[in-house]
Amino acid sequence: MANNALNQKLKPSARLAEVVGTSEPLSRAEAVKRLWAHVKEHDLQDPKNRREIVADEKLKVLAGKNRISMFEVGKIINDNMQTQATAENKKAA
Repeated sequence: MANNALNQKLKPSARLAEVVGTSEPLSRAEAVKRLWAHVKEHDLQDPKNRREIVADEKLKVLAGKNRISMFEVGKIINDNMQTQATAENKKAA
């Protein structure tokens, strides 16, 4: 049975949208996949420690630091995605 929380379509923040290439709602799994595609496309994995990402300018804005552990990716994604209702409430405020 699929995990609904992972498959739920969420709206990425503007900072995350810059990295994943879309502001349209997407699942957490798709966001992680696109973030890793960005990392690989720009060769951002540390060659000596493949578990670390050397942040480019877009990732520095997103993560707030120069290096990101692959274990932090999930938290970064979760912190930068919101349900449609949350996004609409922020617009109305």
